[in-house]
Amino acid sequence: MSFFPTHPLRWKLLRVMVYCISKRLEVAGSHRLELSYESKCSRLHGHNWIITIFLASDELNADGMVVDFKRVKEKIHDYLDHGYFNELLPFNPTAENIAAWTVKQFPQCYKAIVEESEGNTAMAVDDQFPIDARFLM
Repeated sequence: MSFFPTHPLRWKLLRVMVYCISKRLEVAGSHRLELSYESKCSRLHGHNWIITIFLASDELNADGMVVDFKRVKEKIHDYLDHGYFNELLPFNPTAENIAAWTVKQFPQCYKAIVEESEGNTAMAVDDQFPIDARFLM
């Protein structure tokens, strides 16, 4: 008995693909946080942020991709790199808010991880993403 269905139609019905990609970006940027308490982070300072973006789709675009890696880089890295996040983003630029903003940049994005410095990491996950999380990276 073969593991694979012998009839082409059965093969099509049984095979459902989920395509997942991730892109890791290093972004140099500065910010200052508006906080309800006294903190050094309220002063202007910068980080070499690591932003990892996770995207998925159950079908590929006409070019055979979930999203072109270059497009991801242009939309996130090229927009933020060497910028002052308080001017570029319409919210208090915490790592959590930057992660949420990143997820919203692409309909195929289900998760973003933002590391503002070693050991300080935030993650945002789209809990309404239409693909079952068991199939994602």
